Amino acid sequence: MIIFSLLLMLGGLIIINAIYAYQTKHIDSNFFSTLWYYIKLIPFFLSAIMMIGYGVKFLTKSVNHLTFSLIVCKGMEIFVSVVIGYMFLKEIPTWRTGVGITVILIGFWLLKGK
Repeated sequence: MIIFSLLLMLGGLIIINAIYAYQTKHIDSNFFSTLWYYIKLIPFFLSAIMMIGYGVKFLTKSVNHLTFSLIVCKGMEIFVSVVIGYMFLKEIPTWRTGVGITVILIGFWLLKGK
């Protein structure tokens, strides 16, 4: 159940971050172009939101700790953002990115080490 919930969250986060990254690079900043882009992608947003929601719900049921589940989701979001940023915009993570991810991992350890 934990693996399934993590895969759901990962899938939803990849979809959402890819949508925003694609818009940043390929969609004209004109309001109507952007609006039409988002209207076409409503099914993807709905799917991604459902995947993230059920991923958090299933992880919370498995570990019996909502705060931990939300922190895991946020940590995954940062990881996915780094990967999508590299894929779409060729942004290379800096040492600050590593420090931020380390802080999150320490937070996981402190939270579950109660």
